Amino acid sequence: MINYVDLHERLANVGQDHLLKFWYELNENEREQLIHDIEELDLNELKVYFDRATISLNQNALKLDDCLQPIPDQNLISISRTSDECLHGYREEGLKQISESHVAVLLMAGGQGTRLGFAYPKGMYNVGLQSNKTLFCLQAERILRLQKLTAEITGKTGIITWYIMTSEHTMKPTKDYFMANNYMGLKKENVIFFEQGSLPCFEFDGKIILDQKYRIARAPDGNGGIYRALKQWGILDDMKKRGVLYLHAHSVDNILTKVADPVFIGYCVQRNADCAAKVVEKSTPNEAVGVVAIVDDKYQVVEYSEISTKTAELRNVDGRLTFSAGNICNHFFTTEFLQKIGNTYEKELKLHVAKKKIPFVDNSGKRITPEKPNGIKIEKFVFDVFQFAENFVAMEVPRDEEFSALKNADSTGKDCPSTARADLHRLHKKYIEAAGGVVHGDQCEISPHLSYDGENLSTFVKGKSFTTPLHLSYPLASGKI
Repeated sequence: MINYVDLHERLANVGQDHLLKFWYELNENEREQLIHDIEELDLNELKVYFDRATISLNQNALKLDDCLQPIPDQNLISISRTSDECLHGYREEGLKQISESHVAVLLMAGGQGTRLGFAYPKGMYNVGLQSNKTLFCLQAERILRLQKLTAEITGKTGIITWYIMTSEHTMKPTKDYFMANNYMGLKKENVIFFEQGSLPCFEFDGKIILDQKYRIARAPDGNGGIYRALKQWGILDDMKKRGVLYLHAHSVDNILTKVADPVFIGYCVQRNADCAAKVVEKSTPNEAVGVVAIVDDKYQVVEYSEISTKTAELRNVDGRLTFSAGNICNHFFTTEFLQKIGNTYEKELKLHVAKKKIPFVDNSGKRITPEKPNGIKIEKFVFDVFQFAENFVAMEVPRDEEFSALKNADSTGKDCPSTARADLHRLHKKYIEAAGGVVHGDQCEISPHLSYDGENLSTFVKGKSFTTPLHLSYPLASGKI
């Protein structure tokens, strides 16, 4: 057991000795828990974190108009304005890299389905498709189909390793779900789980909040915690051992995600990019979405609140919005770039701060849930590494084909299960009609085992007429890829 006097001295040196104020009221197990919480803190880093965080808080109100530039045309490709021949070349490059097992996927899956009224990891959510497949299942099956498609086209069977970042609270239910569902057909050794970190919650004066007499109040460190976690959990080393060169990283809650998209991978490889982002064209100037842009000669995501209405409404000569590259949390990294971030730049990442109502223990030891914000939570964002890229590019993708977020309950009518389900149905109907089929109605679902992004459908649908609800599927062949 750590000596109380030594522990008190260490905490007092950084102004956090209040964490021990209930020490003599705790039993042995509770003291061990409190010591564990304190030992997880980098005490020398705490003051730096708080000081940087409060600077960030004060800067949030600044407008960036005067130092803002759009992505240069030569660094932005639009799928809808690029020839099929060019896109085919990128796709071939991407499939080649997949066939060599050079491509991995990193899924940011730390979120819980609280806003959906769902008490489990969001990846386990079923939006109500006919197949009853969850987000995890859909994405796993897309990986399986892409591996099979790559083997058919290139003659080589490559492996797409799937790295899944959970949070402290979603790790166990996520792993249990994958085990119970036999990893959705993927090999267990190619699905790697790791956990994002957390940061303590602070009062406005910089003191760490006690959640209980023997527990420190903590919150997940945001999807930008991915970079520290990759290093701490040995994921960077695992990538090197497996020969992974490129990583496609995305959030779990986009039902239309093209997992390990070979066109995106191929484009980034051929452009020699070390970091890239998929974006969608903003629907309106005032759409509440961050935009990828250049600020003071560095790429970053600029939140809509950081741009004036006048700047948001600027348009090019062709009528398109000047700042139109809406961020959708869908990124490409080389593993070399990730090594550089983990070893050098991670500690320089911007800290994003939010004032929150954080439960705390008062001086009498009673746990209080405040009625107004009493402290701050600190997060890092995955896109804040853009500024460190030596060659950053972006790909504008059709929103109706690649982006439908699942964030809210159906009662909101936006970014909810109903809209996600409808968007997938609409896309799959489009695939069937492009392959020569006729569909009467709207409820169409195509199994990822059958088609990754509309390929392989002519044999099944050309010249045929279908009435919805329609679910196109067929059993997987035995064995695993």
